[in-house]
Amino acid sequence: MVNIKDILEAEARAIRSIPADNPFGDSVQCFLASARAGGKVVVSGVGKAGGIGAKIATTLCSVGVPSIFLHPLEAQHGDLGVLGVHDCLLLISNSGKTREVVELVHLARRLHPEVRIVTITGKRGSELAACSDLVLWTGDPAEVCPLGLAPTTSTTVISVIGDVLTVLAVQLGGFTRNDYALRHHGGYLGAVAKLR
Repeated sequence: MVNIKDILEAEARAIRSIPADNPFGDSVQCFLASARAGGKVVVSGVGKAGGIGAKIATTLCSVGVPSIFLHPLEAQHGDLGVLGVHDCLLLISNSGKTREVVELVHLARRLHPEVRIVTITGKRGSELAACSDLVLWTGDPAEVCPLGLAPTTSTTVISVIGDVLTVLAVQLGGFTRNDYALRHHGGYLGAVAKLR
C-alpha cells in the first residue's frame, strides 16, 4: 500500500536539502547583466527538465528578465541563431551528462566564446558542471518513483530552484507590482496586479 505521507515527506526533505550556499545571487546577477545589455536568458534542457526549463523561462519574462526556451536538438538545426552576444545560458540536466545539453555548450561557445553558462544539475562532478561558469546543485535527491527511474523528486527540486531564481530576480532587479502589471494583463493575476 502506498503511503502518501511518505511520498510528500520525501519531496519536502529533498527541497530542504537544496544547498543554500548555491550561487543563486551570482546567477541572477548574470541574468540581470544580460538584460541590461539588451540580451536575454536562453534556457535549455531535454525531457522533463526541458519542460521545467520552459516554465522557468516564461516566469522570468513575467518578472522583467527577458528569457526564451531553446530545445537543444533544435539548436543543432539552426535555432542556435537565437543566441545573442549579450545572452546567457541556463542549462538544466539532472545527470549533467545529457548529450544534447553538453553539446549545446560547445556549439554556443563556438558561436559566442564569452557566453556565460549557468547550470542546474544533480551531479557536481559532471561534464556539464565542469564547463559551466556557475553551478546550482540540486542536492541530488533519490527519486520517489519506486523504480528509481521516473523524474519525480529531481524535477521538484529543479522547479524550486527556478522559483528561488525568480524571487531573487524580483528583489535584486528592483521589480515592482506596476512593472509586473505592464507584462501581465490577462486573467486573475492581471486583475490583481493592475496598474495603480
